[in-house]
Amino acid sequence: MRYLVVVALVIGLVTVTETGLYSSAPLTKTNQVSPSTPIVFAEVPPSQSKINWVHDNGRSESRHLPETCGGGGLFFDFDNDGWMDIYLVNSGPSDFYTPKTPIKNALYRNNGDGSFTDVTDKAGVACGQMGHFGMGAAAADYDGDGWQDLYVTNYGRNVLFHNSGNGTFKEVTDEAGVAAPNWSTCATWFDYDNDSKLDLFVSSFVQYSGKGTIFCGDNRIGRRYYCVPRVFKPRPSYLFHNEGGGKFADVSRDSGIASALGKSFGAVATDVNNDGLMDLFVANDTVANFLFLNKGKNKFEEVGLVSGVAYSDSGSPRSGMGVDAADFDGDGWQDLFVANIDQELFSLYQNQKDVTFLDNPGEIAPATRLLSGWGSKFFDYDNDGDPDLILANGHPDDMIEVQSLKVKYKEPLLLFENVNGKYKNVSAISGAAFSKDFPARGLSVGDYDNDGDLDVLIINNGEAPILLRNEGGSRNNWLGLQLVSTRSNPGAVGAIISWEAGGVKHRRLKIGGGSFLSSHDPREILGLGKATKIDSVEIKWPSGRVDKLTNPPINKYIKVVEGG
Repeated sequence: MRYLVVVALVIGLVTVTETGLYSSAPLTKTNQVSPSTPIVFAEVPPSQSKINWVHDNGRSESRHLPETCGGGGLFFDFDNDGWMDIYLVNSGPSDFYTPKTPIKNALYRNNGDGSFTDVTDKAGVACGQMGHFGMGAAAADYDGDGWQDLYVTNYGRNVLFHNSGNGTFKEVTDEAGVAAPNWSTCATWFDYDNDSKLDLFVSSFVQYSGKGTIFCGDNRIGRRYYCVPRVFKPRPSYLFHNEGGGKFADVSRDSGIASALGKSFGAVATDVNNDGLMDLFVANDTVANFLFLNKGKNKFEEVGLVSGVAYSDSGSPRSGMGVDAADFDGDGWQDLFVANIDQELFSLYQNQKDVTFLDNPGEIAPATRLLSGWGSKFFDYDNDGDPDLILANGHPDDMIEVQSLKVKYKEPLLLFENVNGKYKNVSAISGAAFSKDFPARGLSVGDYDNDGDLDVLIINNGEAPILLRNEGGSRNNWLGLQLVSTRSNPGAVGAIISWEAGGVKHRRLKIGGGSFLSSHDPREILGLGKATKIDSVEIKWPSGRVDKLTNPPINKYIKVVEGG
């Protein structure tokens, strides 16, 4: 059996036995490496993965802005078999694009042998109708029935698919009240009021119409370029409160979220001031970034300017796209990351523990000067317990090489290793994929082969996606946790996991969202380095309950139930 776990609870002390542990064998590695060999990410060919889907961005001579942004996707386990499946978001019919052939999103079921099977039509999640020019997706069990549901963002009208638990989904958008029409980008599931139900934040981009008359380009020769978003008006984003029973209430205005007009791309839910309430960091394009501080009582205060994350050091708004959050320096406080367009540099915001941040990108700055960043994710690729960082890049304008000699449309991926709280660029030694250029947008991380290290999915604008298999991260020891809430929200978003191995202590907050147009494997892999024993694991659930694991195994996935 793929998931069979024995968990005993005695007064908050969780004992995990060796009997009945999650025992699916990981896939055989194709590239065995010695301990001294650098960890590489191997590009998995479609002939092996059986993923033959290709993104269609609807590119036209009219250069409509939504054409530049799309390409989202995610890892999630839609059928509860213990293996991460893949969902990919395509464009579709809109007020400016009529596809010559039908276009649809794709759901690929993980076969457990390194390959996937397309089950889109059977599952009923193709989209492809008018007004479904796809952007991204986010998975979560919003109704707490034990099955991962799916929210898809679009230029047009968003879609909520409820997982029926039998391999199919039912569209319940209107019933739930979360259509959020116009143009949405990222979606972030989190529990902002600690009522044990997952709420939904939806990023809104600019006011745009495919029938508009704005011309951007060279008027002398009639050549169009994609318009810079600053020429379009901003819009308020959405916050939907989960009322239970499959219903959501639009609390955007009452909560204070709608009072800040933005051009929002990436968003991440995290706790920047350690008060137990999840805040929101939102990247905006050509206007100030937002930091929505959760004040409790269903209210947020936008403090981006006073916190130091709104503008560049010179006081200018930047083109914020992908975002993420993690405690990268190990001081117990959540730090923030945002990727920008070329010449603007990417920002690594170090938490100063007083709701202010210091931009300290280190080696990230020179490496990204000529790049435009989208998918961005803190993840522990080498299982040493510290969050590393991967970036997916690509310029939004396919005409950029006509205007610039230094900036390219397709750009390289970047990988940074966390070395004692500083980021070292290790892209050159991390595999052939890092020597290539891509029109990358979405980025999701997940352990699709269940070998204990995190793999990467890159979704390219107008091209096929890239599946990168981590070859070597599991050389270090690890423990995988599937957190099952009983009193907290179903995703355990906001849980604090602390562990100690080999005398080294680590702490991780389970965030909501992050990256760009994507969400990630919901399991948590605790990196142990070379330690052969875990001294302690403690989980502080969003409900406030604290569970401690005794004698947990290593190099296994286990299921941990809140309070037994």
